[in-house]
Amino acid sequence: MSKTIHILNGPNLNLLGKRQPEIYGADTLADVEKACAELAADLGLSTELFQSNHEGEIVGQIHRARDEAAGIVINAGAYTHTSVAILDALNTFEGPVIEVHISNIHAREPFRHHSYISARAQGVIVGCGVEGYEFAVRRMATLLA
Repeated sequence: MSKTIHILNGPNLNLLGKRQPEIYGADTLADVEKACAELAADLGLSTELFQSNHEGEIVGQIHRARDEAAGIVINAGAYTHTSVAILDALNTFEGPVIEVHISNIHAREPFRHHSYISARAQGVIVGCGVEGYEFAVRRMATLLA
């Protein structure tokens, strides 16, 4: 049985491919899900993707991952910069965490330069477009080996 990686996405990522394509590109979240699932299968892993615009639902998914996932890849969107609740939930998870951002948050508005999630993450991938999710799956495979 393969190890499962939960890929969690925060607010507005359901609009990926439609919202600000000059920043986030043309790929959709379904495209990301498919690419990650295919790569994970090649690496002997599986993925489960979740997206919510609601902070509490993301916290609930992290709690669920405690029993179901070997690792978490998370793009918390704007909650990255505001949510102590998501950080606290991640701190209850025993496996590795990789933080992903499609854009380079350090080249954007100053309020985006701080991440609460980075304090818990084993790795942070920024500015690599949606390919960053695949980088995260590859790194997770290494961490779980």
